[in-house]
Amino acid sequence: MPIKVGSKAPDFTLKTKTAEGLKDIRLSDNFGKKQTVLLFFPLAFTGVCTQEMCDISAGMGNYASLNAEVYGISVDSPFAQEAWAKQNHITATLLSDLNKTTAKAYEVVFPNLAGVGDTAARAAFVIGKDGLVKYAEQTSAPTVLPDFKAIQAALAG
Repeated sequence: MPIKVGSKAPDFTLKTKTAEGLKDIRLSDNFGKKQTVLLFFPLAFTGVCTQEMCDISAGMGNYASLNAEVYGISVDSPFAQEAWAKQNHITATLLSDLNKTTAKAYEVVFPNLAGVGDTAARAAFVIGKDGLVKYAEQTSAPTVLPDFKAIQAALAG
């Protein structure tokens, strides 16, 4: 079960790959400025994960209009994430949780996915400007997408 609505969001610093190189992204940098959507997904280069991040990328304007930053988080390396993003025109910021520390902090580790090892479960969180969790969801299976209408409602509320 993911961490509860109303709890303080665990802060993290994760790597993303940009054209300039590796960059640290810290959740708490958004506190006081904007809301944050965290989308944990199992693995890059898989069908449902590609669909989710492509759909999110296509709708980034909706999230920007709600003053929200969107981060996709997986256990892939930032280099694999970058290749996947380029191949699929994914524009959402992808963060590498290679050591699974953030997935563990949010209590969304999926054990032994398809026999290849532990990954992040498919999960979504909305973090308010105050650093508190406004929405938390872990889907029933890795093939099930989060409730994006509920995510946007939490952002608007």
